[in-house]
Amino acid sequence: MEFQFGEKEERLRTEIREFVKAEMPPHYIGKYFEEETNDEDWAFSMAMSKKLAQKGWLTMSWPKEYGGMDASRWERVVFAEEASYWGIPGLGMGISGTAWVGPSLMLFGTEEQKKKYIPQIATGEPDGVWCTGYSEPDAGSDMAAMQTSAIRDGDAYVINGQKVWTSCAHYARWLWLACRTDPEAKKKHQGLSLIIVDMKSPGLTVRPLENYVGGHVFNELFFKDVRVPVKNLVGVEGKGWSQLMTALSFERGTAIGTTASAQRLLDELVIYTKGTGQIKQPEIRQKLARLAIDIEAARVMAHEVVWMETVGKPVLHEPSRDKAFGDMLQEKLGRIGSDIIGVFSQMDPAAYKNRWSRLRGAFEHLYHYNIGFAIAAGTTDTQRNIMGQFGLQLPRAY
Repeated sequence: MEFQFGEKEERLRTEIREFVKAEMPPHYIGKYFEEETNDEDWAFSMAMSKKLAQKGWLTMSWPKEYGGMDASRWERVVFAEEASYWGIPGLGMGISGTAWVGPSLMLFGTEEQKKKYIPQIATGEPDGVWCTGYSEPDAGSDMAAMQTSAIRDGDAYVINGQKVWTSCAHYARWLWLACRTDPEAKKKHQGLSLIIVDMKSPGLTVRPLENYVGGHVFNELFFKDVRVPVKNLVGVEGKGWSQLMTALSFERGTAIGTTASAQRLLDELVIYTKGTGQIKQPEIRQKLARLAIDIEAARVMAHEVVWMETVGKPVLHEPSRDKAFGDMLQEKLGRIGSDIIGVFSQMDPAAYKNRWSRLRGAFEHLYHYNIGFAIAAGTTDTQRNIMGQFGLQLPRAY
């Protein structure tokens, strides 16, 4: 199976590569979540967001009426591949304004919400940065178990509870919050709602969660009688589960980018082994060859989903399949890359500017952070359950 790109798509690819040469530092290798770990990287990320917005690329997949380019599916594929390969930062507008907050508001938001929030994202403004409040200490992959409550009191919701693993909360202006508006609902997936929360709200506390290598990406959120206007409800009260599943489908459809970033790391690893002479070792060549095969397989599967959408075929379990495969691919890439770099991979991932660091610290970063990648947007086993139930028609796992 081979997917061909037309002349229009290839012109876009060339334009993106010229943009990278003009705007990105030489030899830059992008790393997941790097922009959130310190103020310097965050400032660079936001500067790039503005430049991407001016090119029309920040929200190129969005309809023109919302500030997008109404780009075709294959144009989006080309952009996702090139942006991920070169590591262009600033595409998410937090976690993640461009990927699921904006598209979800287009589907479920009121006209007032669309006019207020969508332009802030599309133009790359600081007020367009979002974080997402889904996971809780006792509700991770089983999101229907969430207990953070939003009880209506007149013209406001009063929110109490806790969220965890909230990426970008220390920079975000707005929170895309999933919460329980009906604590008495008979079934746990009922009575949930999506609400927009101002991160400057009184009673909302953001506490950093540093990982075991000292990186600050995640946060805990604590809500104590946080009052939010009822007009910030997204969609229909109590119908948040179906809206949440739609938003998650946007989040999980990221295999194109994952595959392209993996290809970049493999290319860098090949160059590195040629420089060190390790490429002459048969076992090294075998490892690199297996990675190349896995990456190409991931790429074809990701392209298949786009093709299915193009011809009108239903897409059900395929994004979960691709996400699970991508989790395993990144784990393998981080491990093999760290093995090849050897003792240099023991450097602090944040100290990539140190003279002992190799390949901008990309492999030690991937090795340490991949545990979180495999959990975000649903664990690998959760994706396998979806594949089994909807792809293989197996009985539901309990």
